[in-house]
Amino acid sequence: MTKPVVAIVGRPNVGKSTIFNRIVGERISIVEDVPGVTRDRIYSSAEWLTHEFNMIDTGGIEIGDEPFLDQIRQQAEIAIDEADVIIFLANGREGVTAADEVVAKILYRSSKPVVLGVNKVDNPEMRELVYDFYSLGFGEPYPISGSHGLGLGDLLDDVVKHFKQEEEEDYDDEVIKFSLIGRPNVGKSSLVNALLGEDRVIVSNMAGTTRDAVDSSYSYDGQDYVIIDTAGMRKKGKVYETTEKYSVLRALRAIERSDVVLVVIDGDEGIIEQDKKIAGYAHDAGRAVIIVVNKWDAVEKDEKTMNKWEKNIRDHFQFLDYAPIVFLSALTKKRIHTLLPMINVASENHSMRVQSSVLNEVVMDAVAMNPTPTDNGKRLRIYYATQVAVKPPTFVVFVNDPELMHFSYERFLENRIRDAFGFEGTPIRIIARARK
Repeated sequence: MTKPVVAIVGRPNVGKSTIFNRIVGERISIVEDVPGVTRDRIYSSAEWLTHEFNMIDTGGIEIGDEPFLDQIRQQAEIAIDEADVIIFLANGREGVTAADEVVAKILYRSSKPVVLGVNKVDNPEMRELVYDFYSLGFGEPYPISGSHGLGLGDLLDDVVKHFKQEEEEDYDDEVIKFSLIGRPNVGKSSLVNALLGEDRVIVSNMAGTTRDAVDSSYSYDGQDYVIIDTAGMRKKGKVYETTEKYSVLRALRAIERSDVVLVVIDGDEGIIEQDKKIAGYAHDAGRAVIIVVNKWDAVEKDEKTMNKWEKNIRDHFQFLDYAPIVFLSALTKKRIHTLLPMINVASENHSMRVQSSVLNEVVMDAVAMNPTPTDNGKRLRIYYATQVAVKPPTFVVFVNDPELMHFSYERFLENRIRDAFGFEGTPIRIIARARK
């Protein structure tokens, strides 16, 4: 099930980033008392009363000559278009401003559920500040304080009421669902067409022509696949994905529905920072990952080129050291035959289960090879390990004190498990838990 999307919108300097950080529980957004400082849309997962959703923190919308005003307005309008529910945030201390009314008019056009929050109401004596905001026409305004965390519960209660239960097509467990993610114009649509053998997806040299998610069923050599692509023209009058950062939200939606994620890199242009950011979402979501270097036909090559590329990718994507690398050209279809077998391997490993008895032999051999660490004279003791989940493979290690499980030793155990069982293409997770 795809998570609902909640966007926080409003003019600059009303506290959007502070509220965002409160809801997601982390300090992700830049927080600075300067209008227009949040220049990128920031995404994160959040949860309220068992409802999981994705949050978007936008730049503001304002009339005037603020820095990056056009970009900020565009970010907010795109976020509004992408969101299922919108939190309209205003500043209670400043009252209703002309800029708030402009934002309200944009939100009226969105036809999306809007929940109005009035920020910077830091104590009960200030609650009367919210009454003027009824004039914006979005019903009851919720007095909240981002700096103190007050009133957010009531606001979120209203937000989750608007979540719709979307029915998605169910596929058999044997079907492998994979998606292609990457910054605009790396050849994702061309790659889909090359796999399908027909032009089902619009292909254009203009970055940003891909708009909505489309599933394409496909069978090869007795295996059924569903390709989750973001295909279709952008809405007229909107400018989508004009820079790389605008592709992230659509990638998140596709990642959530996938078993395997293909991180597509432009072999002609090389690796940029945005490639790592997009790949990080797939890793954090626990999906199997394959790194695909497209446009390999455009790369000037000698006998060392592929090795140099592999080393460069491993240096940049150290958190994806388990991900295989495939070099191909969607345009010429060269090496395209190597992709589906690798998808099969990654999907199989993503669903692999290991017997507890065999797993514990590997873990105990690892401990004998490299004794557990100590902290202040107290040694970590590992009693037992068992696999508790797949997609991704997840292992619980029962210990005397989880605080003694240092990251470096957890990494050591992961490497030993990979040496024993493979798990190529999939992340694995290790959870240290105290034995009761």
